[in-house]
Amino acid sequence: MAATISSRSSELFRGIGARQVRLVCGVILFAYVVSHFLNHALGNISVDAMEAGVYYHTTFWQFLPVAIMFYTAALTHMGLGVYALYQRRQFRWKTVEPLQLVLGLSIPALVMAHVIGVRLGQTLYGHEKLYPQELYLFFVASPGRLWQMTILLVIAWVHGCIGIYFWLRLKPFFTRAAPYLLAAAVLIPTLALLGIYQGGRSVAADSDDGEWRTHNLTRRQLGSVAEANTLDRITGGLTGGYVGLLGLALLARGVRAYRERRGGMIALSYGNGKTVRVPKGLSVLEASLRHNLPHASVCGGRARCSTCRIRIIGDHAVLPEPSQREAFVLTRVGTADPSIRLACQLRPTSDLSFFQLFMPQTLSANLHASTPARIGQERYLVSLFVDMRGSTQLAEKRLPFDTVFIVNRFLGAVSQAVIENGGQPNQFVGDGMLALFGLTADSQTACRQALKAAAGIAVHIDELNQLLSHDLRQPIRFGIGIHGGEVIIGDIGYRDHIVFTALGDAVNVAARLQDMTKTLACEAIVSEEVRRGAGLRDDALPQQEVAIRGRDEPMVVRVVADTRQLSALVDGSERVAA
Repeated sequence: MAATISSRSSELFRGIGARQVRLVCGVILFAYVVSHFLNHALGNISVDAMEAGVYYHTTFWQFLPVAIMFYTAALTHMGLGVYALYQRRQFRWKTVEPLQLVLGLSIPALVMAHVIGVRLGQTLYGHEKLYPQELYLFFVASPGRLWQMTILLVIAWVHGCIGIYFWLRLKPFFTRAAPYLLAAAVLIPTLALLGIYQGGRSVAADSDDGEWRTHNLTRRQLGSVAEANTLDRITGGLTGGYVGLLGLALLARGVRAYRERRGGMIALSYGNGKTVRVPKGLSVLEASLRHNLPHASVCGGRARCSTCRIRIIGDHAVLPEPSQREAFVLTRVGTADPSIRLACQLRPTSDLSFFQLFMPQTLSANLHASTPARIGQERYLVSLFVDMRGSTQLAEKRLPFDTVFIVNRFLGAVSQAVIENGGQPNQFVGDGMLALFGLTADSQTACRQALKAAAGIAVHIDELNQLLSHDLRQPIRFGIGIHGGEVIIGDIGYRDHIVFTALGDAVNVAARLQDMTKTLACEAIVSEEVRRGAGLRDDALPQQEVAIRGRDEPMVVRVVADTRQLSALVDGSERVAA
């Protein structure tokens, strides 16, 4: 038991890198921001409500263990932000990434005066600046600072929301939770700013009363002029030091670029005849991005997936050792071959030849281009359902990104076979797909196209299995159901979620036949309707009667153990017909 716990703990710590530390620190800081914003929102009730709320807010966040955790997280997050400014070489992955970095780096400079005036003033001089005093400062004594504070609140919130989005978008529940998170992301800052405005108006009105000033603008609460000057000098010094730190990071980037140019360039050969020259120190993925070369990277180079993997050609012993995070990811996906590395983490210092293990592919097809009608229309179509077998087991020991990547490659291979044979991919459901044949062809041609597409699917899956053989514990398998009949085609859905599809008994039967391949241990089941429509001989495929859920009478089907034979059978029937 102890050995198991130790092993799991060791694996956990191996997976921790700078990004993971920055994420944890960011979540802590965002929790503080949410708490503070909710406190501001109480201003929509009254200033007294804000003061009551801040009591609980400060009681929690100034509790010594929590305060230590908070300030440690703040300093660590700021330091890692400055380090990211120095380290990041390419900002072309996403426009929002440099925006998040710039917003994050601006926060310390904007918040410095507020933190020192309130928190350090309390520590050094015992000041008790709470909402009445701060709102008086912003709305009466120094209105110009109100805009600085408003900008700070907006920047902190946007920066935090971007970080939370990058984190949660990888989670399975994100799609369902997104509308609620968006509502919170809009409502919380809106209510906070409105609370500050309402509280400020109230304080501005009360400040005309001499008694209010006597109770709320005392020296104990605001401090003396000399104390304020001291705090201002500290603020100026720390702000100047922080700006100087940013300047040093930018200077270090320039020095690094100069040294890299003087240190020479290295050649990266992609194994497909393409070679680029880049400065030493760039990661392979950054080199691909800099030269606009397609490179698979589902997570955007964060070492949270392994889709950017490359296999080194030649001597891999001269390469830098894998970082802790890279080693963790490679171990997670079961890769022990030292010639396989993550392109986003590998920074070669000498010429390198490699090839990508996952080639990025895009599949685009205009599914509606040849559709004769967008409203309901009845016509004969052949439906082909295909499903990937064992996807649950596939996902058990893989990173989520890797599972999605493999499923997408499977669906891409299936779609390619369908399109090559005159069909159209129509619906993607998990790791399965519905394809339609006959939208632009007669019924006989549609039956033959569907059978040849099934054979093409087998061929493409064989190629995919060979390509991913280094990564699959067992080959990808599939099941196919094919049936034809009259269906209703048209646009189905609501508002922005309308899709062109087919509805009818023939579609349902094809889905049932696909599911039945599991129990009959075959690759495909073809209805007798499609067998006759394609003109195959009666003895071409084994015949069997099966019970279809929802139908009273059994149905005659043809069982196909190896779908590759379908292409030859269809070609033979076409020659006989000719």
